[in-house]
Amino acid sequence: MTLRNTLKLGLAAVALMTAGSAVAQLRAFVGATIIDGNGGKPISNGVILIDGKKIKAVGASNRVSVPQEAERIDVAGKYIMPGIMDANVHLVPWPSWTYIEFLARYENAFESIVEEGAQIALKHGVTTVFDSMGPIDALIPVRDRINRGETPGARMYVAGDIVGFRAVFTTPESIASASKAFQKRINDRFELNGGPDLLDKNPEQVYTEMRKYAQQVDFVKIGVTGDGGPVNSEIGQGNVLRFSPEQLRAMVRAVHDEGKIIQTHTGSAESLRISLEVGFDMGQHCTMTGRTRMPDSTIQLMLKNGYFCGTQWNTISPEEEAIVRANRFTATEADNGTEGTHFSLENEVRVIKAGVPILVSTDAGTIDPDVAKDFPNGAPGGLGGSNGLIGEAEFTNMQGMRQRGMTSMQIIQAATSNIARAYKVIDQVGTLEAGKMADLLVLDADPVADIDNMRKIAMVVKEGQTVNREALPLKPVLTSLEAMNPGPIRRK
Repeated sequence: MTLRNTLKLGLAAVALMTAGSAVAQLRAFVGATIIDGNGGKPISNGVILIDGKKIKAVGASNRVSVPQEAERIDVAGKYIMPGIMDANVHLVPWPSWTYIEFLARYENAFESIVEEGAQIALKHGVTTVFDSMGPIDALIPVRDRINRGETPGARMYVAGDIVGFRAVFTTPESIASASKAFQKRINDRFELNGGPDLLDKNPEQVYTEMRKYAQQVDFVKIGVTGDGGPVNSEIGQGNVLRFSPEQLRAMVRAVHDEGKIIQTHTGSAESLRISLEVGFDMGQHCTMTGRTRMPDSTIQLMLKNGYFCGTQWNTISPEEEAIVRANRFTATEADNGTEGTHFSLENEVRVIKAGVPILVSTDAGTIDPDVAKDFPNGAPGGLGGSNGLIGEAEFTNMQGMRQRGMTSMQIIQAATSNIARAYKVIDQVGTLEAGKMADLLVLDADPVADIDNMRKIAMVVKEGQTVNREALPLKPVLTSLEAMNPGPIRRK
């Protein structure tokens, strides 16, 4: 990199860090329609008064006075809502980390990749993300730099490993592809004391280990099952419990005793039911129950427990939309286990209609361009293909929610206040209210009229500062020209 480019990056960083703060401590956004994230009627000709990083007042222009010394930003004709949140991302991207070439090429660059992903998210109006699986030795330093204001990026909360999972080298093919030393080095970065060895411990030992684990992270995610269909009785498959109910209860108690939330990765109806009964706070992939229909009693237990549901809200075909509109799902519980029968779409519609709080939850991240070539049509859901790229997957999720019958206001809440409530940070973010962080998304068109208008971003404000979106990401790695268009020898 030339000195000129280095200086250019440094100046861009300074501009990003100081935007909005060099002129005035008090800033007033005046004239827009305000959608506060609580689900109520939008406020026409509104005012949002910001004092430093936080909101000082929100309301109609005839109710909020703007001090003379405040910087006034005229946003008449525009719409303001809270910054978007994503309840489930992977800033060290999956499936890239399952490819040996990615690990070898970027083993010492994970922090740079995390920072790039957080900045791409912010560029697209995603001001807060929850990373539910990744190496904390890369995630936490970037989280802390963003929190200190040393670099721009979406606000990050970090879980580390999905507890119980062997993070990376999981198949005979992957194990054969790398030295044991390399495998151990990579797996250790993800697993900490929460890897597969935990399965061998009794509930009391699990409790002790989980308290240690929870002290290192912001929240905890448990691999109640693994992924995929049944293969004999191999641990790791989607309908096989990895932990006993007693072990799971010990985990819930340990994490709650540390004052943090605990969520699930489940792949079956029965594992979901058990996770609800033992007291988990929320779940990822909670509608993905494979060839088993989710019982009505499970949905009622979600409502009783105040359980939050995240899943990958992919867009669906016109044929599937017609089924949703007609509410004609032909399979019943009598078809449980029938080959080719999958209940996810029906489950999704049922939890929405029941009023279970829904989350934008994408599994998104960046992707190694070499890996992307294996998914020419985009991987399903948030698997790192074109449908799972951070900054794009969130809007794809919203389209999928609309197709399943959610209103625009419900979708806005699923992308803001619902997530903040699920993670118990609603006192800080998620709605536009006095005392909360000034994370704003200024739009050119009304998202309540059409949720696709969420893409029409005029301005992103995080903690009171206007983001220089054009400069992000500051130091591209996976989105760099070299990575995207390598020569005969790809360097990085």
